[in-house]
Amino acid sequence: MHMAVQKTLALLLLLVIGLLLRKKLSDPAQLKGLKTLILTVALPAIIFVALLKAEVHDDLFYLPLMALAFNGLLYLILRLILPFFGLEKDHPKYRTYLLLFPSLAPGLSCFPFLIEYLGDDALAWGALADIGNKVFVLIMAYLLAMSWFLKNHPGLKTGKTEKMKSLMLSLINEPINLVIFLALVLLTLGIHMDDLPPFLSAAILNLSYLMTPLVLIYIGLAVVFNWKQIGKITGLLLVRSGLTFWISAAFILLMPGLPAAGILLLVVFPQSAISFWPFAHMSAIAGLEKKLGTAKNKSTFDLELAVNMLAVSLPFSTLIMLLVFSFGETFASPTLLVGVGFVMLLLGTLSILIRWLQSGIPEVLRRVNGL
Repeated sequence: MHMAVQKTLALLLLLVIGLLLRKKLSDPAQLKGLKTLILTVALPAIIFVALLKAEVHDDLFYLPLMALAFNGLLYLILRLILPFFGLEKDHPKYRTYLLLFPSLAPGLSCFPFLIEYLGDDALAWGALADIGNKVFVLIMAYLLAMSWFLKNHPGLKTGKTEKMKSLMLSLINEPINLVIFLALVLLTLGIHMDDLPPFLSAAILNLSYLMTPLVLIYIGLAVVFNWKQIGKITGLLLVRSGLTFWISAAFILLMPGLPAAGILLLVVFPQSAISFWPFAHMSAIAGLEKKLGTAKNKSTFDLELAVNMLAVSLPFSTLIMLLVFSFGETFASPTLLVGVGFVMLLLGTLSILIRWLQSGIPEVLRRVNGL
C-alpha cells in the first residue's frame, strides 16, 4: 500500500475516533472547549507557520496566481449555479456553501499524494500554489464573511454605533487575526520562520501539529447525520469536482509544454478537500451574532451544515486523488478531463434533471430567476 494512501487512511481514522468519542464527550461545553482550543491555539499556530514559511520564487510566481484564479473562478460559477439546487440567495445555507466550496485544504488531502506519487518537486510546487489559496481562505473569505454579516445586520451600520465598535474590537482581538497581523509585520521586516529563536519556533511548530488531529476529531464529534443534507452535499461535491476538472483542462490547454508532473499537479491540487479556515471565520461571525442575540434562523451561516460539508469533503477528495493517481498520466489529457468532468456533473445534477422532468423546465427557471 502506498504511503500516501496509508497517511490518508490515518487521517480518516482520526475522524472515526471523533465519532467513537461522541458518547464520552457529549456535553456541549466539552465540544465548545475543543473548538476554542482549535481556534485560539492550533489554528493561529499553523497560520503563523504557513505565513512565515511562505516564499515565492520569481520563476514560479504564476502558481499562487493560478490557485487564486481557481478560487475566484469557482466562487463566481457557484454563485450562478447554487440556486438551481434549491439554495436561496442570501440564505444561511447558500452563504455557507458559497464560502466553503471554493476553498482548498491541500495539506490534508493533496500533499500526501504529491510526495508519494510525484516527489519533492511537485510538493514544492503545490506548496507555492497554496500561497494563492491561503490569500483566498485567510483574507478574501474573511472579507466575504464580514460583508455578509454586515448585510445580514443592517442595523449595525446605523443606530448601533457603540455595539458595532464593540464587535469590531472583538474581531480585532481574535487570535487568528492578531497572528496574521504579526506574521505580516515580520515578513515585511524580512523575518521568516528560520530566523526566530529555536525554542520559540519549536514551540510554535509543536502547537501547529495539533491542528490536523484536533480538527478531524472535532468534525467526528460535531457531525450531525442528516442524510438528506449529506446527499445534497455529495451531489454538489460531484458538481464541484466536475467543474474543477474542466477548469484544470482549460489551464493545461493554456500552458502547453508542461511536464507530466506539472500537469498532474494542475489536475489534483484543485481537487483538494474543503478548507477548515473559512469555517473558522464562520465561527467568529457566530460568536458575534451570539452577542447580538441573533435567532438561529436569522444567522449568517449554518454551522451544522458547514461541519457536515467538512466531514464529507475529506473522504470524497481522497477517492478523487486515488482515482487520478491510479491512472497516472492518462489524466494528463484535457479531453479525458472534460469527459470525466461531464460525467461528474451529470451525476451531481441528477436531482435537478428529475425535478425538471417533474415540474417542467420553464417552472424551474422561473423559480431560479425569482430568487
